[in-house]
Amino acid sequence: MSTARAERLVNLVLALLSTRQYLTAERIRATVPGYADATSDEAFFRMFERDKVELRELGVPLETGRSSVFDSTDGYRIARRDYELGDIDLAADEAAAVGLAVRLWDSPELTGLAGSALVKLRAAGVEVDTSGSGIVQPRVRTEPAFTPVLTAVQQGRPVRFDYRRGDSAERRTRTLEPWGVVSWRGRWYAVGHDRDRQAARCFRLSRVIGEVRLIGSPGEVEAPHGVDLLGLVAGNPDDDGGRVSTARLWLAEGKAAGIRRKATVIGGRALGGEPGEEVEIELYCMDSAARWIAGYGPDAVVLEPDVLAKTVHERLDAIAREGIRA
Repeated sequence: MSTARAERLVNLVLALLSTRQYLTAERIRATVPGYADATSDEAFFRMFERDKVELRELGVPLETGRSSVFDSTDGYRIARRDYELGDIDLAADEAAAVGLAVRLWDSPELTGLAGSALVKLRAAGVEVDTSGSGIVQPRVRTEPAFTPVLTAVQQGRPVRFDYRRGDSAERRTRTLEPWGVVSWRGRWYAVGHDRDRQAARCFRLSRVIGEVRLIGSPGEVEAPHGVDLLGLVAGNPDDDGGRVSTARLWLAEGKAAGIRRKATVIGGRALGGEPGEEVEIELYCMDSAARWIAGYGPDAVVLEPDVLAKTVHERLDAIAREGIRA
């Protein structure tokens, strides 16, 4: 939405809230800033009709009626009793829960939405403590694919993305009609109809490579009535979350102490002329391990298995690209 249109909508809401009478379209055109820019009557009425639709879609209770029996045309107003937020009374534990929710999401998009909700509560006179003093502060981490897939679910649109199975370094392009996004055992999954396999499938979002592309038209996808998304994820045979895998890594001399604490040193080894050690470590989830190992940068290099080495390399490449764009 353009700035000019947003300002015009705000002006329209203020005007309709400040009157008990029904304001006709012509009266609105003459008194509300923004409508004088219309070059003709037809342009004004098109503009005004779009604005009325926009307000109603935003949930603004726009009333239509006439102030007296002598009026020949309908007018508009917004009743304060229907528009204003009612009193909000949160107990201390409820206010603490709201403050915790604001800090919960580790995603810029969702953090912004939570912060917006907090501003609205404070505007209503509800004090919410966001300092977190004395409260354990969990974080819900989301993958880069989370936001575009969730947007596709909300819009009812198919998506296309490159995907890597847990037991292979090969990537394949998948086309999915998403029904929902589900969290299971600390990981996020997209659930829907896989057009390539012509069946319901689950895709772990941490294994989505690159950009998620929205295709098709809004409203094209609709989840089957009564579908159990969590049940589909729980029964997903591709999930290797409980399987233990052994990996071999090279660690730079005196570096990557966090990995060393959980690994067994096999022996000394130089890599690219740099001194270090070869270690062996057991991992329960390759995707989480890849994120962890990538955090050590060049001080930790995966030697085996290939799929873990490739995943770490892709994460480091993504970080490098983000740094260049910044």
